[in-house]
Amino acid sequence: MADIDTLDTQMLIADMGRRARAAATVLAAMPSPAKAAALRAAAGAIRAAEAAILAANAEDMAAGAANGLSGAMLDRLLLDAKRIDGMAAGIEAVAGLDDPVGSVIDERSRPNGLILKRVRVPIGVIGIIYESRPNVTADAGALCLMSGNAAILRGGSEAIRSNRAIHAALVQGLVAAGAPADAIQLVPITDRAAVGAMLTAEGLIDMVVPRGGKGLVARVQAEARVPVLAHLDGINHTYVDRAADPAMAERLAVNAKMRRTGICGSTETLLIDRGFADPGPILAALAEAGCELRGDAQVQALDARVQPVADEDWDTEYLDAILSVKLVDGVEEAMAHIAAHSSHHTDAILTEDADTASRFLNGVDSAIVMWNASTQFADGGEFGLGAEIGISTGRLHARGPVALEGLTTYKWLVLGTGQARP
Repeated sequence: MADIDTLDTQMLIADMGRRARAAATVLAAMPSPAKAAALRAAAGAIRAAEAAILAANAEDMAAGAANGLSGAMLDRLLLDAKRIDGMAAGIEAVAGLDDPVGSVIDERSRPNGLILKRVRVPIGVIGIIYESRPNVTADAGALCLMSGNAAILRGGSEAIRSNRAIHAALVQGLVAAGAPADAIQLVPITDRAAVGAMLTAEGLIDMVVPRGGKGLVARVQAEARVPVLAHLDGINHTYVDRAADPAMAERLAVNAKMRRTGICGSTETLLIDRGFADPGPILAALAEAGCELRGDAQVQALDARVQPVADEDWDTEYLDAILSVKLVDGVEEAMAHIAAHSSHHTDAILTEDADTASRFLNGVDSAIVMWNASTQFADGGEFGLGAEIGISTGRLHARGPVALEGLTTYKWLVLGTGQARP
């Protein structure tokens, strides 16, 4: 057989798509206990292959260091015994979730005796394009399989050896438990053309989910000819209302920004009502936690450590210990600022006034809107969904953390007793 890297990329992805479609047909009819058993077998195979996975990851880490990957990128790439066990445990957790396939969303009877049901069904073939983190190979594959979908995975070149080792173990476990080998496929080449081929594989791939940096997601959204489930930015806001509890506001503002600055749920802009008693302690707590603050002259007057803010700051996802701060005249101005600058990911209000909170919760058009909680909770695991395949900021199909239910669609079942339409 010719070296896989010399094969025509379009033909490769088309062949993978056809095999995935056949596997998806099998998975759609597979009972929930059988899918769960296959995933538990895959988790066992991951644990059994720990040595091989670690050896492959060591090669990726060495290559990454030689190629100048940043410390943060190397940390995302790194696997150790604890992370491999966590990967297997995550697969087992997905196996223990309720299977949405076949569940009845609603049912009604028509005056003519027809019974109509909306029933959840798999989407079909899901393409996942991701970078750095090799655990996505296991997480995404498990979520797709449990929801009855076949998966085509295209990981980043920096993790290719790790991804191949993880994928080999997954398939070994699935096949041993009676699931089709093509249920979870890994694109075997690192050529960027494979991404383009997946994005244009209409009729073969039903939905693409990008997981990675802004450049990757922007490319996917610009070039895709198949539906995309993704978010581009996490420009999230926390609004401190005049009726906010001061101690809570200080604690949650620091947590929302500083718990982990590099995740998509991190707050990037802090809005404070001018009627709030004393914003100074909030700004001081953030600065003392190591956060660079940016604001206009009014905000700078509250704390000498505040740096000047620029117009582009309001539209920037820092993913760093940097926070833009603005004073606003009440909830209406806060919502107007959010409408102008939010990426519709996650926005929060801190207040003890239920009426004001209700206006904010109903008026802010984001996938996740919070009251008296840190935006860092924007995560599928924290929502009780198990692993997530991503967070969607679109308005169609699924919004927020997407797990099993978000990987299904529905069909109508119409049950008659001989009715003919007059």
